[in-house]
Amino acid sequence: MSKRDWLLFVDDIIESIQKIETYISPLGHDDFMADPKTNDAVVRNLEIIGEATKNIPEDIKKKFGGVNWKGMAGLRDRIIHHYFGIDMELIWFIITNELVPLKDQLEIVKKQNTIPE
Repeated sequence: MSKRDWLLFVDDIIESIQKIETYISPLGHDDFMADPKTNDAVVRNLEIIGEATKNIPEDIKKKFGGVNWKGMAGLRDRIIHHYFGIDMELIWFIITNELVPLKDQLEIVKKQNTIPE
């Protein structure tokens, strides 16, 4: 486990989601599927999301059980170990249906664990 504060990993996840949103915002499904650079950028940020998730302490994951921590880490493992056969249809589904609610959940996690200045 990293000595880095776990909230920084939450920030990393949120930042990666925001990057993905920026990458895909001008694209529809067909354009995304035909754009290998954007595919690579999105997949890389999903890897970062999964890796950052693995650094969130178990007690925090239990406290915020509504967040799909296991799914984020599992997706990273599937990408890393099956890089030659990534299902881009699944990736498209995830980035267009699951990232915004995830980002909203993580903003709540962050807000509930940040001391106001």
